[in-house]
Amino acid sequence: MKVAVVGLGSMGKRRIRLIRDEYSDIDIIGVDAQEDRQKETKKLFGINTVGNLDEVISFVTVVFVCTSPLSHGNIINQCLNAEKDVFTEINLVSDRYEENIRLAENKHRVLFLSSTFLYRDEIKYINEKVKAQNKKLNYIYHTGQYLPDWHPWESFKNFFVKDRRTNGCREILAIELPWIITVFGNIEKVSVVKSKNSELQIDYPDNLLITIEHEGGHKGIFAVDVVSRKAVRNLEVYGEELYLSWNGTPKGLMYYNLENKQEENINLYENVEHQEGYSSSIIENAYRNEIRTFFEMVNRRQLKNDIYDFEKDLSTLELIDRIEE
Repeated sequence: MKVAVVGLGSMGKRRIRLIRDEYSDIDIIGVDAQEDRQKETKKLFGINTVGNLDEVISFVTVVFVCTSPLSHGNIINQCLNAEKDVFTEINLVSDRYEENIRLAENKHRVLFLSSTFLYRDEIKYINEKVKAQNKKLNYIYHTGQYLPDWHPWESFKNFFVKDRRTNGCREILAIELPWIITVFGNIEKVSVVKSKNSELQIDYPDNLLITIEHEGGHKGIFAVDVVSRKAVRNLEVYGEELYLSWNGTPKGLMYYNLENKQEENINLYENVEHQEGYSSSIIENAYRNEIRTFFEMVNRRQLKNDIYDFEKDLSTLELIDRIEE
């Protein structure tokens, strides 16, 4: 199998490394208009690189779309028209969504959307505990990090979080809301307080305080920001018969045992992979899990992903639009 990875920034390189680790028989071709990225990727992984997808699309089987989100819709459309299976990073905007959903169906192609947290073992554990409850629960969740610290190796002004349409808070929402909805249920009501507290050179609110009511009666307070000087991901879920907390790290999941009145640390991993330069809450295991899921779907010709797909994401993006209004 030949795979093209389009976009050789940090995420594209991550995907190349994990694909190569998992599937030694796959031939990977890197695609990027920037020659320096091509050279760096060729040096790191020893793969062929080109400057334009048109050069390779006729003979690859699968395309990974790892470019900036505003370009995704057109690239995905090009790939589907060429009858290629597609893995795409989060899109943040719904450009050409309905068209591409129909096209994937008509061409019988896998159209896979990354939603990495749904592939984390901690989220699966939390989901099981919440689903086992017959009573309403509350949660308090804060996730944020100072925007210049996201990619310390480059200025935030040089990548998509600077753009209002694909801003930093919007990316956090697009990462977190899919698992929040999966665990606690569809969102019935939402209210937002937002402002700009920092001196960052951005033209969007840098922090959001969101109150959420779910259809089944669960409620949450969700704090999102790009100003926290410490990278934070803190969750508390509580009710009459459940208390658990998670600090976002592999060793930070805690469950309160009602029988002995003690908190227990829940360790779900034999081995944890972490890429240097990222927050301790970002681990490679989940990225690896979703790549495996994608290739299993390709090999089985399974066109529907029950975990998360474009239809679900369209609803999520519409909700984010409401939050940002």
